[in-house]
Amino acid sequence: MSDSEGGVSTAPTSNAVFSDPVLRRLSIVVILGAVMSILDTTIVNVALDTLAREFHTSISTIQWVTTGYLLALAIVIPMSGWTVERFGAKRVWITSLALFTLGSALCGLAWSSQSLILFRVLQGVGGGMIMPVGQTIMARAAGPQRMGRVMSILGVPTLLAPIIGPVLGGLIIDNASWRWIFYVNVPIGILAIALSAVFLSPGGRTDAGRFDFVGMALLSPGLALVVYGLSEAGGGSGFGSTTVIACMVIGAALVVAFVLHALRIDRPLLDMHLFRDRGFAVSNVAIFIFGGALYAGMILLPLFSQVVKGDSALIAGLSLAPQGIGAMITMPYGGKLTDRVGAGTVVPIGMAVFLLGTLMFTQLTPHTSYAWIGLSLFVRGMGMGWVMMPLMAAAYANLTRTMVPRATTTLNIMMRVGGSFGTALVAVVLQRQVSSRLPHIPSILGSVPTSVTVKPPPVVAHQLAASFGYTFWVVVVMTAVGFVATLLLPKGRPAPPVPPARSEAQRAAVPAPLGD
Repeated sequence: MSDSEGGVSTAPTSNAVFSDPVLRRLSIVVILGAVMSILDTTIVNVALDTLAREFHTSISTIQWVTTGYLLALAIVIPMSGWTVERFGAKRVWITSLALFTLGSALCGLAWSSQSLILFRVLQGVGGGMIMPVGQTIMARAAGPQRMGRVMSILGVPTLLAPIIGPVLGGLIIDNASWRWIFYVNVPIGILAIALSAVFLSPGGRTDAGRFDFVGMALLSPGLALVVYGLSEAGGGSGFGSTTVIACMVIGAALVVAFVLHALRIDRPLLDMHLFRDRGFAVSNVAIFIFGGALYAGMILLPLFSQVVKGDSALIAGLSLAPQGIGAMITMPYGGKLTDRVGAGTVVPIGMAVFLLGTLMFTQLTPHTSYAWIGLSLFVRGMGMGWVMMPLMAAAYANLTRTMVPRATTTLNIMMRVGGSFGTALVAVVLQRQVSSRLPHIPSILGSVPTSVTVKPPPVVAHQLAASFGYTFWVVVVMTAVGFVATLLLPKGRPAPPVPPARSEAQRAAVPAPLGD
């Protein structure tokens, strides 16, 4: 694969990413797919209570609508690197979009809880590859000199979709049939497929080697068990549950076995030798921790809004908007600065700002104003804009184009498992805090109704707010550890690659669109 495959030079020929028409088209295609897949991870959460009533089943059963989707993601993400190398990014991308869109349509047509769970798994099989493949397409097109700015483009749906999801879900539940939670993906998916067929170039397959069946048999079930164990712990079982312990221990053992296996063969499912690069290794650690802190806060704040202040699901979702606004303001500048001075300078500053915004939530009370919450979220969002995608750029900085697909797979796994770990950890801590302060309240997690807004009595509200404030200290500690990790990132601007010499005929033969 050449350094300018598809006619996009990896050299910084322009200061603005969107001045390149090829990158502009690729960005539109990838953002459409990314928004659709990420939005669906959160939009369903506010509908669980409605779905349980619709299908006359319990919350614990209908929770599998979310859990099944997450498990499908965990199973297929490890395959994305190999499939891109074997079949080409365009084929894998369009197939993933088609499976996700089909799964969405079938979910909307579901006639029972069992059929809905089955179709959500199908949806997850497609959705699991959308983000890794999209990142691969953009990373290959950008090259190290524009990586920060291109990754900041992908950061927009990554940060905004989890905020928009609950709001959109609340609007649909309040004003239309629950089926539209899934149908809303269908036109977006069809548009994304059509644009992908036009804008992405066909070729791009490389020698992927034989598929690592042993690695797949170890890693995918291992990740699925870890994610399931974390989901069960966060759902109220706690980390002391026999089921949670068994899943976590067996899952971790399978992942360790995969690592040992991957270090012994030439073409493993995930290339563990990539961790020899300091930038890649530190970025993965920081992404794991940052993912945990990010998603932990995003589960705590809507819960605080609903449980302590008595807000509706719609208001709870809207309350997260300042975080997205803060991220939108800083993210483009974070990308430009990363390309100019390097992620090792930008990311620690962003993590410090993110830490400050999180620290403000440790002082929550029932009377904390929406203005103070909004300001804290805005500060947190500004930090996010300088952390997530610059970290991705740092991970890719010293990698060759052939390393990108499997590197992207690793990054997505770290973010996914980190997010699951963070949400499970704070859910367990919060539940224990509530149980110790208010033993007569059995559980506040996993069963907050979407249509009932009941403000608790002042004494209860005070104890609940104190529980949330204490739990946010856990998020603060996680963020502080992440800050220390980011100090180890390599400093300085990424070096431009040295392109191989090519003849005029070879340069003229390169097609304009890039999709692989």
